[in-house]
Amino acid sequence: MSSSSNNASGFGLTVGLSLAVFARHYLKSPLQAGAILLGIILAVTLLIGVRATNENAVRSYSEATELLSQRAQLLLTPATGKKSIDEAVYFALRRAGVTQALAVLNGTVTDKQGQRWDIQASDLVAALSIQSEKAAGSSKAHASNQNTEQSVSLLSAEIPLAKLLAGAPYVLTSQSFADDAASTGKMTLNGMTLNVIALDDSIGLGNAILMDISLGQQLLNRQGQLSYIALFGQADGLTQQVNDTFAQQTSQHFDFAEQDQGEGLTSLTRSFHLNLTAMSLLAFVVGLFIAYNGVRYSLLKRQKLLVQLQQQGVPQRALLSALLIELFSLVLVGSFAGFILGLQLSHWLQPMIALTLEQLYGARLMPGLWQWSWLYQAIGLTFFAASLACYPLFNTLAKQPLARSASRYEQQSQAKKQHKKLFIIALFLLTGSALLFPLTDNFQYSLGLLGVVTIAIPLLLPLVLQIGISLVERFTRNGLWRYAVAESKELIAPLSLAMMAMLLALTANISMNTLVGSFEITLKHWLDDRLYADLYIRPPSDKVLQTQALLAELPKVTAIYGQWMHSSRYQKAPVSLMTRDAHSLRNSNQVKAQTDTHWQTFFNGDSLMISEPMAIKYRLNVGDSISLPEFEQAGLTALPISAIFYDYGNPLGQVIVSQKNWRQLQLPIQPTSIAASYAENISELEAILQQRVPLSAAQMYNQTKIKQRALEIFKRTFSITLVLNSLTLLVAAIGLFSACLMLTQARQAPLARLYALGVSRNQLRGLVSGQMLLIVLFTCLLALPTGALLGYLLINKVTLQAFGWSIAMVWDWQAYFRVLVIAIIASAIAVILPLLWQTRKPLISSLQQEAL
Repeated sequence: MSSSSNNASGFGLTVGLSLAVFARHYLKSPLQAGAILLGIILAVTLLIGVRATNENAVRSYSEATELLSQRAQLLLTPATGKKSIDEAVYFALRRAGVTQALAVLNGTVTDKQGQRWDIQASDLVAALSIQSEKAAGSSKAHASNQNTEQSVSLLSAEIPLAKLLAGAPYVLTSQSFADDAASTGKMTLNGMTLNVIALDDSIGLGNAILMDISLGQQLLNRQGQLSYIALFGQADGLTQQVNDTFAQQTSQHFDFAEQDQGEGLTSLTRSFHLNLTAMSLLAFVVGLFIAYNGVRYSLLKRQKLLVQLQQQGVPQRALLSALLIELFSLVLVGSFAGFILGLQLSHWLQPMIALTLEQLYGARLMPGLWQWSWLYQAIGLTFFAASLACYPLFNTLAKQPLARSASRYEQQSQAKKQHKKLFIIALFLLTGSALLFPLTDNFQYSLGLLGVVTIAIPLLLPLVLQIGISLVERFTRNGLWRYAVAESKELIAPLSLAMMAMLLALTANISMNTLVGSFEITLKHWLDDRLYADLYIRPPSDKVLQTQALLAELPKVTAIYGQWMHSSRYQKAPVSLMTRDAHSLRNSNQVKAQTDTHWQTFFNGDSLMISEPMAIKYRLNVGDSISLPEFEQAGLTALPISAIFYDYGNPLGQVIVSQKNWRQLQLPIQPTSIAASYAENISELEAILQQRVPLSAAQMYNQTKIKQRALEIFKRTFSITLVLNSLTLLVAAIGLFSACLMLTQARQAPLARLYALGVSRNQLRGLVSGQMLLIVLFTCLLALPTGALLGYLLINKVTLQAFGWSIAMVWDWQAYFRVLVIAIIASAIAVILPLLWQTRKPLISSLQQEAL
């Protein structure tokens, strides 16, 4: 018993002494520890930043839908064929004792510059009371105190409730929104000047503009109308109360819509968040490459030290344990620093993502929260990945012969063998992915295979660099530059990891530029076909006929079009059921696939059209039949699909039927929107409609403004990914800088020998710069085909399956070479700076140190 304890204590003492020696080594060479920490910090920063943003978004979907309140369990929406609910329904519920009801009116208004803003008007007294009750209930149940804090901060804010409730022109916004859009404290919307009250961002208003319902009805000219009524509490009990209030005649006034605890939004935005997660994992891998490069360099510099420790009697197991403890300590410090920086990164990314999700999906993000568990998970993941990558290196160095260290030739020979193995593994992964890609029809599996391809690409690089530099060597004249090219092959091994990280970053950047550029061009072409009229009008239901009559009277109006829309469901998911006039149906849809007799059967009422996203989501093809609840109510059988049309940006599936079918379904005859072509300046028609109907500017959509707005929204969808791409490229450039700094430090003796042979300092700088930039150039050239490959897979597999969008792939060579030029400039800076530092030192002293 005592001997085993003595052995354990002796082993622990040996490990401790080894760690003390390693610590003294890092005190003498802090650059090595700094390189390892840098990689870990950068990796964890991007991983935590995106994770915090994603998890906060998902939490927001399930915890809040109504401003100043929490998630409503039940919504009373307009009855079929109606656009609003009469506010008398709300008053009846309140009189019946349904105190957990909240009236809501949504709409769009315009400012002086013609920019549109979404507003939400609520019964503020009811909203505040509901919030207070829920906060009190949460504290009694010992739940998190977040809701209580939010309520207290709102009720204690200096809000002129009397003026708000009296319909005075006051609106509530978040502080950040007020700083951007109303820095003077006022906004002019629909011709009315409004005073802006900025509330703390923690209250969760996001980019919304909130006001009392009386002001909202006045601003939108919708007196006595509500968009919906939100009910809080138990759904079953609420339904019973509502049915009792209206004596089971609820269908005449409204429809019930039970909330799904955010599952709908989570499903809708899953591909968006998965995209961000994939980018953060890519950046994490790039950061680990940098950390591994630092570990590798540090171990190579300690090769003689490890041999000497073993010669002094330190067992191999103690050395391995000390190396693992050292790595864990570095991971611990780096992860903690990365965690702090990641939370700050999330704080910067949050507004960008919030705006995208709010405008594209109608999702409002709440203030961000963080959890300590993210730090523990980051430490565990980083240490596991680092240990897995470093253990073979640890093992090899710890078990090396005690008589001598591995010679330079042996190191190079082993490196070449390893490069060949990596190349074979890459070919195997690429071949397997090529065989499996045609078999996948789910974007998650496709994204997984894309990850395999992404991992395989950098494994190709070391051998490709060897072959490329060997070819250059053949065409180089004898002399100093031939020596420089020949020696470049020896630099591939120490530089390979940094160049792998650079290749990954460049490949991701090129592929995302391909996706975004192709998407923009495809969207522009689609909008050109879809927007055939000059002006699109969405008048209130009581002004539709008046607007149609006025357009028919105007001689300069060359054509009038109509569109009818109705909310329906397919397989319990919401879809949009619609029809248009005959001209619009023929000319506004880009058809992807159709039957030979499509238009004939469609206008006869014997078939229908569906959107591409719906076809992909439900795996529907031309010839399949579908049925909607409206078909069953009207006694119609399921109709076959005769065409599938392209549809970009609509998160819901879309079904188009003919006018004949629309009448058979007994759906509203009055169109939901009207379009008109005008012979003169379209602003003239807008002015006429504003004066004579009258309509507000927010109810009219100029074709040019629609295109501009659509492109802005969809560019923003990918902007966050491009930001992460840029950060990944920056991480790779920093990794290359640290690798070059360590390499030039290690090459002081060879450079000193050349200097002693008569090579000037400027020639040395040019030689080393040329060597490293040659390697960078080959890396950039390899990034072109690999980036194009990833772009092709992103467009034709992942984006198609995730969003349901077919995008024509466009090669933007100018953008590609712009990225390469940026990479070469960044690499040149990363190479030249450490080179200048090192070559300014007395080179003869390096020879003297080597002799010692």
